[in-house]
Amino acid sequence: GSAPSGRINPRAVQFMAELGYDLTRHASKSLDDIHGDFDAVVTMGCGDSCPWVPAKRREDWSLPDPKDLDDAGYRAVRDEISQRVRTLLVSL
Repeated sequence: GSAPSGRINPRAVQFMAELGYDLTRHASKSLDDIHGDFDAVVTMGCGDSCPWVPAKRREDWSLPDPKDLDDAGYRAVRDEISQRVRTLLVSL
């Protein structure tokens, strides 16, 4: 991310575990640590203030940051991201 803390939000760990994803061994990373050629880059709601990452395709998904949402809201954002990722993969 643009300002990584080095840790994954505990609520993200909890709600992804509900779907069988174990994020306990993951850490947030700086965009400076990610290199390569990308088919697609997705940003989430930062618009023109997003850092530049070169890609063949760029999309900004204007989604609320789930960190301050209740459990149902957090799950709704998680599920919306999942659906959008599936749609993006089909289109690539």
